[in-house]
Amino acid sequence: MRALVTGAEGFVGRHLTDHLRACGDEVEGIDRQSGIDLLDAAAVNAAVRDARPDAVYHLGGWSDVGASWQAPLATFRVNAEGTLNLLHACRDLVERVLVVSSADIYGKVSLAELPLTEDSPVRPVSPYAASKVAADHLAQQAWLGYGLETLRVRAFNHLGPGQTNRFVAPALAERIATCELEGREEVTVGNLTPRRDFTDVRDVVRSYRLLIEHGDPGEAYNVCSGIDIAISELADRLVAMARRPVRLEGDLGLQRPVDVPVLRGDFTRLHKATGWEPAIPLDDTLADILAEWRERVGA
Repeated sequence: MRALVTGAEGFVGRHLTDHLRACGDEVEGIDRQSGIDLLDAAAVNAAVRDARPDAVYHLGGWSDVGASWQAPLATFRVNAEGTLNLLHACRDLVERVLVVSSADIYGKVSLAELPLTEDSPVRPVSPYAASKVAADHLAQQAWLGYGLETLRVRAFNHLGPGQTNRFVAPALAERIATCELEGREEVTVGNLTPRRDFTDVRDVVRSYRLLIEHGDPGEAYNVCSGIDIAISELADRLVAMARRPVRLEGDLGLQRPVDVPVLRGDFTRLHKATGWEPAIPLDDTLADILAEWRERVGA
């Protein structure tokens, strides 16, 4: 299979590219680092024509939920307009396009509404979430309106090696590794009460290729573990792995304007379509993240 990956140099893009190549696929990648901006429709068109892929994995765009509050327009443009540009470029050239949205589109939910299915209502809270609702609906419109075989992925929180420290697990791992190196004890943290559904990125990208092969066009699919844990538990697990005693210290400056209290998904539809289920335990993922940040901080 010949594949084109947008956002190929990002956290998930690098893992996906490695996985696709391990499966024997030919992979082309586009990214801002390669000089192709998703907001440049002509450049996106040319990239798709040149690559002539069988399948496109659309991972490119704005991924920082917290920073979207300071840059709502930029977030919306790259995630919505950028997705529109890509879908139009693919209409007559590509068999299947997987568009990665986010579980953040479900927004603020009550415990009675959990676990979230693909039929749950969308109630975006952040500018990022609103932009992902738009991308999700654009992918649906491309299927219904143009017959482009799109697959909509609503990815819950995923983590693993290579993730930027703008996200909670690598941020905590970096602070713990710094404390170990410098002999300090305080690990600063933001709001620890939200509960999230975490999946290892290496399991996540495995589901993406399976969906390209076996997913039903036009459908939305949750990619998740089906288990939610509090950020406080995630932090405690990392602290327990520290090589010296450290303690958590609250920092109001690390809190977002609004945090969705809890997200937990149901991946039944994905499992029925592909047989996928998560395989990598959370503690193994956290140990890999901490090992990576020990190397980075030490360097």
